Amino acid sequence: MRVISVAVAMAIVVTTGVAWGKIRSFESGINHVSPITLGEGGEDGAIDILLVGLDSRTDAHGNPLSQDELATLRAGDDESTNTDTIILVRIPNNGRSATAISIPRDSYVEAPGIGKMKINGVYGSVHLEKMKELVEEQGEDPSVAEPEAVAAGREELIKTVAKLTGVTVDHYAEIGLLGFALITDALGGVDVCLRDAVYEPLSGADFPAGWQRLTGPQALSFVRQRHDLPRGDLDRVTRQQAVMASLAHEVISGKTLSSPATLNRLQEAVQRSVVLSEGWDIMDFVEQLQNLAGGNVAFATIPIVEEAGWSDDGMQSVVRVNPTEVKDWVTGLLNDQDEGKTEELAYSPDKTTVEVLNGTDVNGLAAAVSHVLTTKGFRPGEVGNTEGVVVTGSVVQAAKSDDLGAQQVALELGGLPVEQDATVSPGSVRVVLADDYTGPGAGLDGTDVTLMGADPTATDIVSDTGDTVPSPIITAGADDPACVN
Repeated sequence: MRVISVAVAMAIVVTTGVAWGKIRSFESGINHVSPITLGEGGEDGAIDILLVGLDSRTDAHGNPLSQDELATLRAGDDESTNTDTIILVRIPNNGRSATAISIPRDSYVEAPGIGKMKINGVYGSVHLEKMKELVEEQGEDPSVAEPEAVAAGREELIKTVAKLTGVTVDHYAEIGLLGFALITDALGGVDVCLRDAVYEPLSGADFPAGWQRLTGPQALSFVRQRHDLPRGDLDRVTRQQAVMASLAHEVISGKTLSSPATLNRLQEAVQRSVVLSEGWDIMDFVEQLQNLAGGNVAFATIPIVEEAGWSDDGMQSVVRVNPTEVKDWVTGLLNDQDEGKTEELAYSPDKTTVEVLNGTDVNGLAAAVSHVLTTKGFRPGEVGNTEGVVVTGSVVQAAKSDDLGAQQVALELGGLPVEQDATVSPGSVRVVLADDYTGPGAGLDGTDVTLMGADPTATDIVSDTGDTVPSPIITAGADDPACVN
């Protein structure tokens, strides 16, 4: 019930070094932990960071939260060692991009030396077993055994993430329950957008539809909710990414870290809530990020085979993943990001509204083609006729000829030409159909085009095999936050 997503804030702190002239004073008060076995960066100098959010009722130095803080955060008194937010961040050597890959908390994975289990239980399971070994079997004092047990839990989680993704972790960052709210408030709140109004008492989520700015505690409720959402925990992960993208955009664009007061609040929040692995030279890391632009910061989720699957013993509801597919997808995504393809990677059909005009004598052709495109995820626009205008050839029109939406629509319709037309609004595409059109929706496959029509509710995107495809990629380049469930 008390899942949290506090690592979202840490992702912003460690991936955006803008305006951190006082970074050394930040670092001096952060809790650095060891021992943890980590990598030393890739051959090209790329840095891979594991960000972990814990459902903890203490701060980063082990001090209990006050009752007022617990009440404000709707935390309750139940302590948990589940790692409910797990994010792998890649920063390439040139520092021009950043990729944050979320691993859903219920992902059913192979933990080295343990076996298959939900990934959010790896840390806690090893921590518990180590405490039993040290305290019950060896008679060690619990206060002495605790740090060793925590280190063992962290180490096993790092190994599990590396096994799943094929990526060696170079640095580790951890944040507890309080951190998300503190860092969000230090940055002045966060902008979010909801497709529909929500009210869910367990998390405290009570928000109207549309754009809004949230305080730290409100944002914690926003990213903590997973009940009453269409895709449960996967929608919660998408909310985390939307919040991270919004915060990163604010920081990178220089809108938040320009005042000493903001920096002082951020320093206090980070020092109280963040744990970092030892040996991490933050100054070198920050210098590596000076060329980072918001449009090159991408947030994604590993591909999912089954959202509501079952464990091998049939006892637990889990998120099923295919380790081979995950490794291949992670490798491809990181390579594309290294090559600066963020915009292309982040494009999804729901970002484009498609108007379809019929310039033929075939009744219902425009509606049929609009239906085809809507089932592919594009947003339906006006459907009609060319109103007497002579059309010499089928074409896709857009504000710019290299518009990603236009290119994708053209591809879906059999390779139609794309032309620039200043009368088409950005974010929209116009399809003009002529007598030469033989693509999807033309009825050449025996389908009666008069029986087809656009379905504006068809927004779920599934692969040709019926498996759920990876969640859309969100970037930090937009002034307006992406609307989410």
